Amino acid sequence: MNLRPSLFWDVNLATLDLQKHKTQVIERTLMRGMKEEFDELLRYYGWDVVRDTALQARYLDKYTLAFCSAIFNVPKTEFRCYKLAQSNPGHWDY
Repeated sequence: MNLRPSLFWDVNLATLDLQKHKTQVIERTLMRGMKEEFDELLRYYGWDVVRDTALQARYLDKYTLAFCSAIFNVPKTEFRCYKLAQSNPGHWDY
């Protein structure tokens, strides 16, 4: 898979197993990757795996959540990270 090494600056790329660590790879690429890398995720893992991983992610920033909600045609309220954020209110984000 063709992803920028800078996405995984804290990981030894020689030991990164794309199947074993697919959750980490998908979440990090969704939040920090570019359009081409998102397309690469879809080609490698498939639409359903990427969507299901995004739905189960514990944290996605608000821009990534909005993107995933739109691209996968799933309401924000169905994402685990949205539910967790609602149960842990913080300071206003204004």
